[in-house]
Amino acid sequence: MRRSSLLTGLATAGAALALVAGCGGSGGTTGSGSASGSGSQATVATSPATSPSVAATGTPTLRISGFSFGSPLTVRPGQKVAVVNADGAPHTVTADRGGFDVTVAGSSSATLTAPTKPGSYPFHCAIHPQMHGTLIVR
Repeated sequence: MRRSSLLTGLATAGAALALVAGCGGSGGTTGSGSASGSGSQATVATSPATSPSVAATGTPTLRISGFSFGSPLTVRPGQKVAVVNADGAPHTVTADRGGFDVTVAGSSSATLTAPTKPGSYPFHCAIHPQMHGTLIVR
């Protein structure tokens, strides 16, 4: 009898968690970013974060999770970069010294084009200033 009530409690908690997770953010919008100083334009296309096309493309992925950008990401000049926002809150990927500025809705993804000039590009989230990352172009 105790096992039955434990399973019922777990099922109820799981349903509540799924309901709360479903309330965060929306996707499916398209925007554009700009690049300066690198001679290239950052392009952005957004879609739901769970989109299989992002994983299937084999493009380098900058994953935003837990209000963190994670480790520095190294890409080739002009390479497409998938930005996957696993958080329910929106974030930006904004270069500290110009070059790209992309907004990604909660639970969505975007694609940007890396600058064409090799170098280290520190960036932050303009919405959450404690978030910092680095894009390395080689």
